[in-house]
Amino acid sequence: MAVCTGLIVANLYYCQPLIVLIANEFKIPEASAGTITYLTQAGYAIGLFFMVPLGDKIERKKQILMTTFASVIALIIAATAQSFFILQIASLFLGITSIVPQLILPLAASLTAPEQRGKVVGTIMSGLLVGILLSRTLSGFIGQLWGWRSMFWIAAGICLLIFFAIQRKFPVNKPQFQGSYGQLIQSLFTLIKTQPVLREATLINVFCFAQFGAFWTTMVLLLSGEPFSFNSATIGLFGIVGASGALAAPLVGKMGDKGNPRIAVGYGCLLMLISFIIFYFSIESIIGVIIGIVFIDVGIQGVHISNQTRVYSLLPEARNRLNTVFMSFSFLGTAAGSAYGLFLWKLGGWHAVAIGCAVLALLALTVYVLTYKSSRPDSSGSELKK
Repeated sequence: MAVCTGLIVANLYYCQPLIVLIANEFKIPEASAGTITYLTQAGYAIGLFFMVPLGDKIERKKQILMTTFASVIALIIAATAQSFFILQIASLFLGITSIVPQLILPLAASLTAPEQRGKVVGTIMSGLLVGILLSRTLSGFIGQLWGWRSMFWIAAGICLLIFFAIQRKFPVNKPQFQGSYGQLIQSLFTLIKTQPVLREATLINVFCFAQFGAFWTTMVLLLSGEPFSFNSATIGLFGIVGASGALAAPLVGKMGDKGNPRIAVGYGCLLMLISFIIFYFSIESIIGVIIGIVFIDVGIQGVHISNQTRVYSLLPEARNRLNTVFMSFSFLGTAAGSAYGLFLWKLGGWHAVAIGCAVLALLALTVYVLTYKSSRPDSSGSELKK
């Protein structure tokens, strides 16, 4: 499950080191080419909201297979796009169909004993983070060697192989929800209304994912310009640095099983704030950028895995819907953060990006502090058990 999660979530991030190559082919500004990064993230949020809840209603393995095959089609459309507009549409479609990791996580949680759930979620999340970060390294090299289209063709082949692996290895897992699709979607709003832990965890994640999206989108622009002037292959190597967060993921999850996972959320928010202080003073320092990447990726894992473990503990029969609320808003944060980062870049370059993201980190910490007393699970989920 961790391997499948990592390989499929990579579809969302292959485009980032390729922005310059795509801009050159279609003869558009690099900032305009960067729009495909947040269109992909926005598509992911759409897929999360409208498709992930179905995992509580239809058989999960069947849904995972259909969605994986749809990703293959989206990747082929991207690889063959003859205009930037078609590539934008393909990017949105690719985001929508790359929700498979968020279908796998509730499936894994439903198969796991409560005392092991944090560790299992952390292990699968480590696969997801490796996929996110190493996808940039892979696409940077492939783009430099064979062009940006080759990366999408290779990704289509990977997803096809994953399709057959899932078909053979994943267990059948039947849902518990008996209502209509309309009731399923309506229950999302009931969850938001009745679960304070869900509201708090989601809002913190929104601010943290926005920082993450803003950084990885604008970092390409920083490293491709003066004084670095790196090509796409070299820029992609920074994904390996970011994989340090993947090493922290199972440890964070295991800590959550033994104690209060909310504590790790606070430390994660603080690490992300420190990372942007480091980035502010690293406009010409590659060592500073590397240190900042380690801080931001370990920080995002501390926040995300701990919050996800807390959310999954609320209502077992509604895990897909809990995950829908939690992750759809989180990735809307990533999409908004990518657009926010590009805006800040145009406004004042790298320093503006660092300051703007530090403000988001402070907002996340503010939510964490203000919701300390109210962030207790609410057991009033009777409406959701139809």
